[in-house]
This record gives sequence, C-alpha cells and structure tokens, in this order.
Amino acid sequence: MGRYSYGGKNEADDVKKIATSFLKKHGYFKGWLSGTITWTHGWSGNKSSVGISVSTLDNDNDGYLRINYTQTDRNTDEKKDFDYKIPLTTTPCRYGGKRYWFICPWYKNSVYCGKRVGTLYKDGDYFACRHCYNLTYSSRKQNRRYNLFPLFNVLTIEKKIDELHERIKRPYYAGRPTKRQRRLEMLYRQAGLSYQRYTKLK
Repeated sequence: MGRYSYGGKNEADDVKKIATSFLKKHGYFKGWLSGTITWTHGWSGNKSSVGISVSTLDNDNDGYLRINYTQTDRNTDEKKDFDYKIPLTTTPCRYGGKRYWFICPWYKNSVYCGKRVGTLYKDGDYFACRHCYNLTYSSRKQNRRYNLFPLFNVLTIEKKIDELHERIKRPYYAGRPTKRQRRLEMLYRQAGLSYQRYTKLK
C-alpha cells in the first residue's frame, strides 16, 4: 500500500504502476511479447515483480495486457494467485501511427470504470486507474515554490496529461487536431524538456 497523506489519499508516486509509455519503450506493442516488471522498494530494498504479456495481434482487436503474480496476505501468510487481462484501446497520432491506452477494468461500488488511461496503479489486489484507488499526486501537496524545480514540473505536467487524456473524445476533426489535442501535444513536449533538465541535475 502507498503511504497515507494528510488529505486522506494515498499518493500515486508511492505504489506500483504500469504505464503504456513503458510498454512502448520496451517494444511490447509489436504483436505479442511477454516479460517481467520488477519494483524495488526504496526504504527496504525488497523486490516484487509481476509477469506480463501483451498482445496487439489483429485477431485481438486493439489487444490486451495480461498480468500474473502471487500475493501473500500479511496477516495470514496465505498466498493467492492472480491472472487477468486488461483491455487496450488506441487513438490515432497526428503524424500517423497510433497510441495505446489501458481500459481500467475495475468495478468501484459495483459500477464498471472503463476509463481510458495511460497508467495503472496497484494499491490493493488488482491494477486499476488512480481514480478508482482515489490516488493523488505528491506534487499537489508540495509548496508552490517547488514548482520552480524541474522534477516537480514533470510531476505536474504528468498529472495534467492524464486529466486531459480523459477529456479528449475526438483527437482529430477533418484531418486536423482539435484544440485539446494540440494542448496535449504541447504538454508532451513540455514534459520531455522538463525531464531532460531534471536528468542533467541528477
């Protein structure tokens, strides 16, 4: 579980997550590929991992992410196996190609989520979107003066990208990007520049 914040919400930065950007970077959207994602807990050094396979074959429509892992109950030491699929969907990119998204599979209060998101988080038994887990970004809790630092710029822009993605229903009209799509592309460029600045300071 992520640590609790003063506002009563866990922070998205402190829980396990899987992003479509990570899968794309490692070549998972090229047909079918399996692998393992491993996380190292900063304060303890303990490692945890999940097995994944991604299919974007034509007969699977837009495709899916399959996740499998074993989880141990901290109170009873009972082990439980998880194996489930998360649907993928796509939107066209301005200069050709397509961008992949997760469809959140979570049911919250017996209501199916189905949000199109770029990142899934694990703050319980399953991976789901940050809205279903009621997660917040740590950057929201920082003093405004920290926005001057590149790292917090990255976190702030990432939050804006996630929120704008969920509002875009039609990225292009008559072959041209909509106003929100242009705004989204600008945020991506800003995030890239800010991250480059941050890595130079490390």
